[in-house]
Amino acid sequence: MNTQLKIAGQSSELLGLGSILIGSLPATLMTGEAPDRYTVEAVFTRKTDRDEVAAIQGSATRAYLSAHGYSTVELRVADRRLEIANTNLEELRDGLAARIAERLADISIGITAAREVAAHRFEDASQREQVRAAAVAALAGSVSFARRPPADVSDDDARIEDWFEEGGSLRPWNVEDGWKTG
Repeated sequence: MNTQLKIAGQSSELLGLGSILIGSLPATLMTGEAPDRYTVEAVFTRKTDRDEVAAIQGSATRAYLSAHGYSTVELRVADRRLEIANTNLEELRDGLAARIAERLADISIGITAAREVAAHRFEDASQREQVRAAAVAALAGSVSFARRPPADVSDDDARIEDWFEEGGSLRPWNVEDGWKTG
């Protein structure tokens, strides 16, 4: 089965960042009063979903950034923007931006893969349920509430007589003769 599933609310485009919001930068940049570190806001290439936001702001992303030398950097999602705190434009240019882009792509790929697996499991479970429901309906349809013709009593009597004649069994009590053995 080579079916492509469209999962509601999911974009096939990897999550990324487009540009920095210049207006959000400190007004004192490139002056003697410029801060060493500040928050830089960047615009996402598409709207994030709940799972992506949780992953971006989660401990795995913090660990990823720390492992690559950015232990003080913090990421927060604010609507269609990513707030990158405790950084600066030079640090972003020199490698942090690439690490963030890599992490966002990994998050998108991981979430998409998990959703596809879940969708396939749901589809398989749905198909199994349809087969089961059809089998139940067929079994229920095979039940008949029609009366059966009465059994031939002579056949039952003959089988009982054969059993008694095989030896050793006691016949039912007979008032006149007492117990009879066969």
